[in-house]
Amino acid sequence: MRELVVLGTGSQVASRERSQNGYFLRWDSDGFLFDPGEGTQRQMLYAGVSAGAITRLCVTHFHGDHCLGVPGVIQRLSLDDVRHPVHAHYPASGQEYFTRLRYAASFFERAEVREEPVEEEGLLSVGSFGQLWAWRLEHPVESFGYQLVEPDGRRMLPDRLAQYGVVGPAVSRLQQAGSLEVDGRTVTVEQVSEPRPGQRFAFVMDTRLCEGVFRLADGADLLVIESTYLSSEGELARRFGHLTARQAARVARECGVRKLVLTHFSQRYTEPDRFHEEAAAEFDGEIVVAADLTRVSVPTRR
Repeated sequence: MRELVVLGTGSQVASRERSQNGYFLRWDSDGFLFDPGEGTQRQMLYAGVSAGAITRLCVTHFHGDHCLGVPGVIQRLSLDDVRHPVHAHYPASGQEYFTRLRYAASFFERAEVREEPVEEEGLLSVGSFGQLWAWRLEHPVESFGYQLVEPDGRRMLPDRLAQYGVVGPAVSRLQQAGSLEVDGRTVTVEQVSEPRPGQRFAFVMDTRLCEGVFRLADGADLLVIESTYLSSEGELARRFGHLTARQAARVARECGVRKLVLTHFSQRYTEPDRFHEEAAAEFDGEIVVAADLTRVSVPTRR
């Protein structure tokens, strides 16, 4: 299963309608928790996301609405006796903040949290999920966005497999070896399959428009991006290091995004449809104006 579970969508402060940030990405057997703001642990309960589902914790920057949920989440990992290691990524310049958050209160630490601070942009980790990248954003404090890249693969074609007599366990052997002897002839993977582009996910939080935004969003199947303001408050967005819905949609259009998720809304707005209208003027793809506890599927593979 590959889906985004939106835990919170409010910028700066919680409101009656929106909790602070929090986003959980189910990606096959991995679970990425991004920017857990205050109240994330409770939102996880409402959404049916267990602490045991988290394999990586990714913090973009150390403003409170993006990290004040870290203490509760980390303590819950130990309380629930999560046995697998959880990798934690965050700007290395904020090490002092992460340490304070991790040990904000006394608890019996049983879970293994492996701190892997982001020193500079680039490739962070490689695993069964693919590649995890970080690219620098432009905000008053150091901030990084995250990008998940699945390597390209191949899609096996049942009619071709049948044509070449590759059946049952032989299919797996062919995939592993690249070629196989069948009835006296060599069959290659290329003969019975076609290229399948890997999927991409991008997570872009507090930032002005900058090179990093476009690098993160490039070719994304699913782009989660802040749109704190509408264009009418464009000057505020620039001053405080944020994006408007129109700017976020422009990024999606120029980067070939398949599904756009807008989030991180200023509490001044009470009409979500306005964000959709503004974004739709720039981007003709699928647009989701996120609400708390929204579930968004990653588009099916091409």
